[in-house]
Amino acid sequence: MAGIASSIAGLLAGGAIALNSAGAAVIAAPAVHLDAAAAQHYREACPPASPGHYSCNALVRTDLKPQLARPDATRNAAVPGYGPSELQSAYGLAAAAASAGSSGRTVAIVDAYDDPNAESDLAVYRKQFGLPACTAAGGCFSKVGQNGQTSQLPAPAPANNDWTGEESLDVDMVSAICPNCRILLVEANSASDTDLGTAVNAAVQLGAKYVSNSYGGPESPRETTEDTQYYNHPGVAITASSGDSGFGVEYPAASQYVTAVGGTALNRANNARGWSESVWSTSPSEGAGSGCSAFDPKPSWQSDKGCAKRTVADVAAVADPATGVASYDTFNGNGGWNVEGGTSVAAPIIAAVYALAGTPAVGAIPAAYPYAHAAALNDVTSGATASCSPGYLCTAGLGYDGPTGLGTPNGTSAFTGGGATGTGGTGGAGGAGTGASGREVTISNTGLISGTPTS
Repeated sequence: MAGIASSIAGLLAGGAIALNSAGAAVIAAPAVHLDAAAAQHYREACPPASPGHYSCNALVRTDLKPQLARPDATRNAAVPGYGPSELQSAYGLAAAAASAGSSGRTVAIVDAYDDPNAESDLAVYRKQFGLPACTAAGGCFSKVGQNGQTSQLPAPAPANNDWTGEESLDVDMVSAICPNCRILLVEANSASDTDLGTAVNAAVQLGAKYVSNSYGGPESPRETTEDTQYYNHPGVAITASSGDSGFGVEYPAASQYVTAVGGTALNRANNARGWSESVWSTSPSEGAGSGCSAFDPKPSWQSDKGCAKRTVADVAAVADPATGVASYDTFNGNGGWNVEGGTSVAAPIIAAVYALAGTPAVGAIPAAYPYAHAAALNDVTSGATASCSPGYLCTAGLGYDGPTGLGTPNGTSAFTGGGATGTGGTGGAGGAGTGASGREVTISNTGLISGTPTS
């Protein structure tokens, strides 16, 4: 019996067995672990942003041949890329993901153009990894246009501007982190800033308290106006990917009202956590976006001294395509199972973590929450995307840094408005550490500190 128990424990740790929302064991097809050294080839899922338009921040591995789901509708023996059990393990989310407490919470995904296969592709992903079904008929999945309409959806994504890989990636990542959440896919008519911004407003009007935006483009003076028009939604956690071009800032990640999400390389490690992370940087022009906004003002909860305006990012999650995630997409000849990276992976992961953490307080800007609970994050302290001054804007270190912000999820407590228990937060080179040392210390959005720190 001891040997059987040991074997089951090993399978649970490796992701071959998972627990569903009812606590029952299900067999989950494992992911194939990638050789990071061999992952040198990938393509951008979307073309570069043109004036007044955004580009999705997804990267697709091209050194791995896509594979379709088995025609008999059973699971593939294995698929490449990290799956739900691995992502939940890396970020300390397995217990929260298995809980029924997140049932009924809606995470909205905002993308451009229609993906006609979104629901059927999502079904393949969820079945492969033993997740509960998420269908329109069951009330779990819904797809609407940019004004919230369920009919007359946008035209399907054209082959030369194919956002369907992005859409599949986004709904798959929400599924991986919050299997019991509802998913609302809001499709804009185009990749223009006005259409995508209108879709964000529709997501909030339809009741979503968590909205993911895996796109961005160059900053412009009009962004402070667009802040007010599209992204200022108190009481709603809005995430935006920081970009895939290394040191430099994109919008809407630069918005003072969103949680800007940077990127890491995520690897298995022989340590207490079982994982290690470093700044994602493939080359000087490819890696996690970061830096100082040229236009957006610094929010009150951000205190680093190297930027007079908004600093990007706030937090981070896996983004390196060399340590990428599994995603399933069949439209426009995308072939089925792919491995994807980019900060487009990280933004929906963080949106789903907010959903696991609970409904944001009325009137709150949830981007402030991690700054009150920095000690409850995995601090990323190695790696860089460039050489810059001050160095923390592009180089990881203790406490806050640009490419990974305050760090990556370690459970959900850093994404709530309530008190957190931790061992302390440390300011980085920019002096942005706002974590409180000690136990049961809370910092409100206005900076009021309550509790008794031990140091």
